[in-house]
Amino acid sequence: MNTTTNNIKKFEIGKKYSMRSACDYDCVWTYTVINRTACTITLKSTRGEQITCRINKKITARSNAETVLPLGNYSMAPMLKAK
Repeated sequence: MNTTTNNIKKFEIGKKYSMRSACDYDCVWTYTVINRTACTITLKSTRGEQITCRINKKITARSNAETVLPLGNYSMAPMLKAK
């Protein structure tokens, strides 16, 4: 078992998190965590849309913070991290 999993920063219910576009610095998405399980995060966007995302374990382990891909998984996809 990996002992560093205890130090991973986790998403917290009620907190807001933001991510930027890789192509346009002025393009920012902001989400509020409304629910979570051990493997998924439910987010609410500033426009009121609700989405459930699976926590990406590979990226989470590398960045030491839970990470989700709310807009999908593609080459330039922005990542929402619990930092």
